[in-house]
Amino acid sequence: MSQGATRQWGVTAPISLAASPAHELELDVELLSILQDLGLYENEHDAQKRVIVLQKLDKIVKDFVSLVGKLKGIPESLAREAGGKIFTFGSYRLGVHGAGSDIDALCVVPKHVERDHFFTIMYDMLKEQPDVTELTAVTDAYVPVIKMHLCGIPIDFVCARLELTRIPDDLDLSDDNLLRHLDERCVRSLNGTRVADEILRLVPNVSVFRTALRTIKFWAKRRAIYSNVMGFLGGIAWTLLVARICQFYPNVCAATIVSHFFRIMYQWKWPHPVLLKPTESGTLEFRVWDSTIYPADRSHRMPIITPAYPSMCATHNVTDSTRVIMRKEFKRGADTMDKIMVGSGVWLDLFDKSDFFHAYKHYLQVIVCSQSPESQLEWSGLVESRLRQLLLKLERVEMLELAHLYAQGFDRVHYCLDEQEKDNVRNGIYVSERTFLIGERSTDRYHKQQIKTTGCSEDQLAAMGVVYSTTFYIGLYVEPKTDGSSGPRKLDLVWPTQYFIHLVKSWSKFDEASMDIAVKNLRR
Repeated sequence: MSQGATRQWGVTAPISLAASPAHELELDVELLSILQDLGLYENEHDAQKRVIVLQKLDKIVKDFVSLVGKLKGIPESLAREAGGKIFTFGSYRLGVHGAGSDIDALCVVPKHVERDHFFTIMYDMLKEQPDVTELTAVTDAYVPVIKMHLCGIPIDFVCARLELTRIPDDLDLSDDNLLRHLDERCVRSLNGTRVADEILRLVPNVSVFRTALRTIKFWAKRRAIYSNVMGFLGGIAWTLLVARICQFYPNVCAATIVSHFFRIMYQWKWPHPVLLKPTESGTLEFRVWDSTIYPADRSHRMPIITPAYPSMCATHNVTDSTRVIMRKEFKRGADTMDKIMVGSGVWLDLFDKSDFFHAYKHYLQVIVCSQSPESQLEWSGLVESRLRQLLLKLERVEMLELAHLYAQGFDRVHYCLDEQEKDNVRNGIYVSERTFLIGERSTDRYHKQQIKTTGCSEDQLAAMGVVYSTTFYIGLYVEPKTDGSSGPRKLDLVWPTQYFIHLVKSWSKFDEASMDIAVKNLRR
């Protein structure tokens, strides 16, 4: 047996060293074809465009570092030599991004640049770039980020400041000593790239891993369980789960990995953690995830642990409800894969869309409104980041067995004739022919052209006010009536919703005059 076959890739020995049988290899070819037909791979032109955009961003970073140096009195030649460098992480770094995917980018700067400079000087530099659109800074996030589109490509841009006077172009972030004297925000920013690189080092076959990961991520999005902020799993958590299955079966094809994925994840003994390698205490004083020491770590319902030092839990947002929903989806996936593997099902069955909007009798509708696209981006983002707190309160409501938060919001723009229509929008009531989902064709010019076709006059069009809204939905499963019970039952949803509204309105940037939020009950 070869050395490669006997290597232990994870914290335990492989479950099997066998290769995939012939019929599973045939299914693997079918899977690759399906993924390509679904548009999950970008073309060469788009791939080259991303390279050019990253080169442009790297130049902006070097100019930024140089400018800050000169503002601090550093001689121009030394300020220019101080460097600065762009790294990527997430799906792009892992090689599983698709057409239209965003790029997670890390800006690494030398010690004369302060983190605040990134959200002031860098932000202003980006604002002046004609190719930059939809620019917003989220400074109070767990990992503070600048979000933007550069040449049409969405980018999440984070920053890390190293204790180095110069950032060379050949800098390697794998050295733990680079973390010395850094604050936790910088460490979290750096760990995106460090974790991605470590994952690729810890899987037996990168090509198989990438195909399986594309499959699972697409499945999770179709089933509406892909969102860390909503209490489900984000990209890094799904990546770690797929990588662990690859370690269990190091010699099989992607189709076999996908089949094993669902059964193992459904049967996993949560909260037993998922680890790709043993955690390292390290020589630096950073907190490493350890449920035997820290009570907060013991509270994690589905701990999935990152492999790079300092190891962290990628799933601290999971709630009781979201864990139940994901286990149900794992079971559905396992049953569907059983049929696919024996020829009584096809791959597209796995990717059926979630039936969320038909699954419950009762829903909550959270409507977030403001008067400009810029403020709506910030306001809806803040509300989205707090929705998990509403979920935790709902889980404590008597008779409510499950609160299912849909994994994405719906962004709309509304053209209103009067104040009454604006008030209606805030309560989830709108005129359909003057309401548009915000998407690729979502321009003011296009919207007004469509409104004109309804018979609206130029004067009416000019007088219209615009309201932007984002709507989130929560499905509610109420425990069934017991035998012999009679009379109506009433859920007390007042205190969770009032708590939530007060929570988000306490945001320092909340503007009572231009922003609003409402929570409504819906019954199907």
